[in-house]
Amino acid sequence: MGKNCICIENVEKAFKNQVILEDVNLIFESGKVYGIIGKNGTGKSILLKMMAGLSTPSSGAISYNEKVLERGKYADDTGIVFDCIGFLPELSAKENLKMLAKIRNVTTDDEIDLILEKVGLDPKSSKEYRKYSLGMKQKLSIAQAMMENPKYLLLDEPLNALDEESVDNIRKYLLDYVHTRDAILVITSHNKEDIDYLCDDVYEIKNCRVTKISCSK
Repeated sequence: MGKNCICIENVEKAFKNQVILEDVNLIFESGKVYGIIGKNGTGKSILLKMMAGLSTPSSGAISYNEKVLERGKYADDTGIVFDCIGFLPELSAKENLKMLAKIRNVTTDDEIDLILEKVGLDPKSSKEYRKYSLGMKQKLSIAQAMMENPKYLLLDEPLNALDEESVDNIRKYLLDYVHTRDAILVITSHNKEDIDYLCDDVYEIKNCRVTKISCSK
């Protein structure tokens, strides 16, 4: 079986007259974790949203296994964590995931229970989402990204608001997941420890350009 691959070719992203990203050329392959770092507002989230097909480049192209991605044309087999993910406030964690699972019907109740336990949430809890702490909400976001066992993961600041024990557990889970399932993981983080622990290759966004700064940990 060939490697899964995300290919970014000559990509530019601009809003009106403001260029956010320019001349971006990257290749991400399965079995590795890629880190994207940079100051707030440099375009990390925009890059990941284009890689998910949630936003379209102003020019250039992004493809996953040779399928061009753009708004409305999403990557197959993808798990995402973005701040735009919404859950129904009156439902519990498991109820929310069961609602989402109905879209594709590839995830069982037992698999939902397992992923909730993996991220540190109780699948039997009836606590409503609106009563969740920020850390619990973040764990549920990670659970929804992982529950269908995707081969392509785009996680934007996934470990924010988590306690030290949870961060440690989820780091280990993500790393094991990528290596055992031969997945692609692209992650943004302001935490140097997250990047150092997880990433094989690290890229920095600065002055609208994306540059590799380290690789092969």
